[in-house]
Amino acid sequence: MFRSILFRKLFRTLWKYKAQFISMVIMVALGIGVFLGFNVEWYSLEVNTKEIYDATGFADYRIYNDKGFSPVDLEAVKGISGVDDATRFLSLNVSVRDNTDTLALTVSENMDVSGILVMEGEPYSPEDPDGFWLSDSYAAANEISVGDPLSLVYQAITVNGTVKGLVKSSEYLICLPDSNQMMPDYSSYGFVYISPAMLDNAVPALYKALIGSLYHQINVKSSLDKPAFVEAVDKALGSTRLILSKAETVSWAEAQGEVEEGKAMASILPVLFLAIAILTMVTTMHRICASEKTQIGTFKALGFKDRRILAHYAAYALIIGLLGTVLGIGIGYGLGWFIMNPDGAMATYIDMPSWTLHAPVFTWVVIAGIIAFLTLIGFLSVRKMLQGTAADALRPYSPKRMKHLRFEETKRFKRLGFGTKWNMRDCVRHKARSLMTLFGIIGCMVLLVGGLGMKDTMDAFLDVFYEKAINYTTRVNLNEENMTLAEGKALAESLDGDWASSRAVQIGDKGYALEIYSVTHDKVRFADTDMKIVPLSDDGAYICSRIARDYHLKAGDELSFSPYDSNDHYTVPVAGVLDSMTEGIFMTDALTDRIGIPYKVSSIFTDREAIPDNPNILNRQSKQSIMDSFDVFMDLMNKMIWLLVIAAVILGIVVLYNLGVMSYTERYREMATLKVVGFRDSKIGRLLISQNLWLTVLGILVGIPAGIGVLQYLLTALASEYELKLVLGLPTWLVSILLTFGVSLIVGLMVARKNRHIDMVAALKTAE
Repeated sequence: MFRSILFRKLFRTLWKYKAQFISMVIMVALGIGVFLGFNVEWYSLEVNTKEIYDATGFADYRIYNDKGFSPVDLEAVKGISGVDDATRFLSLNVSVRDNTDTLALTVSENMDVSGILVMEGEPYSPEDPDGFWLSDSYAAANEISVGDPLSLVYQAITVNGTVKGLVKSSEYLICLPDSNQMMPDYSSYGFVYISPAMLDNAVPALYKALIGSLYHQINVKSSLDKPAFVEAVDKALGSTRLILSKAETVSWAEAQGEVEEGKAMASILPVLFLAIAILTMVTTMHRICASEKTQIGTFKALGFKDRRILAHYAAYALIIGLLGTVLGIGIGYGLGWFIMNPDGAMATYIDMPSWTLHAPVFTWVVIAGIIAFLTLIGFLSVRKMLQGTAADALRPYSPKRMKHLRFEETKRFKRLGFGTKWNMRDCVRHKARSLMTLFGIIGCMVLLVGGLGMKDTMDAFLDVFYEKAINYTTRVNLNEENMTLAEGKALAESLDGDWASSRAVQIGDKGYALEIYSVTHDKVRFADTDMKIVPLSDDGAYICSRIARDYHLKAGDELSFSPYDSNDHYTVPVAGVLDSMTEGIFMTDALTDRIGIPYKVSSIFTDREAIPDNPNILNRQSKQSIMDSFDVFMDLMNKMIWLLVIAAVILGIVVLYNLGVMSYTERYREMATLKVVGFRDSKIGRLLISQNLWLTVLGILVGIPAGIGVLQYLLTALASEYELKLVLGLPTWLVSILLTFGVSLIVGLMVARKNRHIDMVAALKTAE
C-alpha cells in the first residue's frame, strides 16, 4: 500500500511543480547535449580521418628536391634504419583544357604510401597507359563521370586520357591550391592520380619541361622523430634537403587542428551549460523539498521509513536526470550530425569517405556520473528535511532568520525606497538563488559576446587580408625552373604587375617560406600586428607573428636562416613583424639582391583578367575564386554563430524563468502581505521585475569582460594559424546587451503575472 501511495504521489508532485521540472529537464538536456555534441564532433573527426590515413598510407615525412630524386636516392632512403616504406612522388599543378580549372597531377610509384581510395570505377593500375583517377568531389562539382574523357595541359604539353575512377586521397584531405585560400573550391580545383606508366609515356616532353628527374619528392613511412630522420636522410643523400613531417602538411595539421579546436570548445561551452544545470538542480531541489516539508513530515508520522522517503524524493532527481539525458543524447548526436555529415559544415572543408558518428568512452562515464550526482542532490536535499523527530519534520520550512546587516544601518540605505530595500534584503537572504540568476545572465552574455565577437573578428580579418592586402585581380603562377630572372621580370612588367619569389628556408630544424617581393604597382600589400597596411622596407626582413613569438624576435633583432639545398647562411636585421596567412619571412627584391640570395620569379600579381598564353605560365588564379571560398567559410561560421545565439537565449529563458518561479514561491507569503496592506498587482510586479533587472545589469557588467576573455582564449586556441586580432563592433555590444535585457524583462513579466493569483487568506494562514 505504501508503495502505491508513493507512486501516485510521485506523479502528482511532478505535475504540481511541472514548470520547475520541465526547466530542469531542459537544462540537463542542454548541458548533456552540448557536452556530448562537441565531443562527438572532434572524436568522430579523429576516428574518420585516421581511417583514411591508414587506408591510403599517409606518409610521415616528405623529402623535397628541386632537381628530383633518382631510383638510387629512393633505395638510399629505404635503407635507413627506422624507415618502413617509401615512394617517389610527384604533385604538379596542371590546367584542365578548355577551362580555367586547375588539378594537382599526382603520381605515387608505390601506392602503399600516399595512395588513393577508389570510391567508384576501376581499381587503380600502375600500368594503365591512359587512365585518370579523379577526385570525386571535383568530379561532382563539375559533373564528370567515370568514362568521360579528360585533357590536361602543362605549359605546351597536353596529356589526354579517360576517367577510370573517382577517388579520395589523404594527401588532399584538405584540397587547397595555396595558403591564400582558406576553404576548398572543388568547382575550380581538385586532384587527379595517374599511373607511372602514363607518366613514362609523356617523359620526352615532360622531362624537358621539368628538367631533371620527374619525381621531386620522396614520401616516407617512418617511426623516427624528425631530428633523427633529418640527420639520417642527410647522411644517406649527402646534402641537406627540405624535409616536412606530416604535422607540417595541410592535410594533417589542419585536420588535427580541427580536432584540437573541437577539444578546446568541448572544454569551455559544455562546462558552462553543465555547471548551470547542476547549480540550478541544487537550488531547485532544495526549494521543492522545502515546500514539501510538511508532506515529508506526514509520511514520517504515518510510519514511512526514512529510506523509503529518501528513495521517493531522490526519484524526482533521478527522473529529471534520466529524461534530460535521453533528450540530451538526442541533442548531442543531432549537433554532431549537423557538423559531421557529408552535406554538413565540416564536409565543406575536409574531404573524407566516412562520416560516421563516434563518442569517446569518457563521455558515457561523465554522463553516468552526472545522473548519479543529480540523484545525490535530490537525496541530500530531502535528507536535511528528515532530520529530527516526526514533529520536527511536520513543521513548515522557514528560512534562516536574517540579522540586520551593517549597511542597513547606514543613512544612505535608510533613504532608499521600500522596493529597493526589499529587493536588496531578498538578494542577501537568498544568496544561492541570486547567484544562480547572476550566473545564468553571465553565461548568456558570454555566449552572445563570444559568438557575435567571432563574426566581428573574422569580418575585420577578411577586410584587411582579402579586401585591402589583395589588391590584384589575377595571380599568375610561373614555372620558374624554365625561366631566367630577367625573363620573369620582363613578363611581370608586360602584365603591369608586381611579382614575388618563394624559397624554402630553415630556422633551426624547422622549415619556413622565404617570400621575396617587388611591389611597384601596389598590387600586394602587407598588414602589421595592428592590422594596418604597411609598405615593405629595404632595411631588413619582415617576419610573421608566429616566428616572432616562437623565436622571441622583434624589430631591431637579427634573424639567421639557411636555404634548403644550400650550405649558405644569411643573417638579416628584422625590420618589422607582420600578420600573415603564410608562416614565413618577407623581403624586398632590393634587400635580397644586396645580401646575395639567388631567386627567380614564381608569381605575378596583376589587374588583368585576360592573360596571354605563355609556355612559362603554369596556371592563373583569380581573386574572385579566393573570395568565393570565403563565402562558404562565412556561411559555415554564421550557422555556428546562430547556434550560439539560440543557445544563449534558451539558457537565459530557462534559467531566469526557473529561478523567477522559485523567487515567486519563496516570497509568496511576503507578496500576500503586501497585497493585504494595499499594494496593487502592478506595483508588486514591478518589485519582482526590478530585482531581475538589477541582477541583469550586474551580470552584463561581469559577462562582457568574461565574454571577451573566452573569445580571446578561443582565438588563441582555435585560430592561432590565422593570426586573428580580437575585434568587437558596436552592434555586437548593443545586440548582446539588449538581447540579454530583453530576455530578462520578458521572463520577469511572465513571473510577475503570477502575483494576480495569490490567495491572500491561504498564504497568511500558513504557520511560520
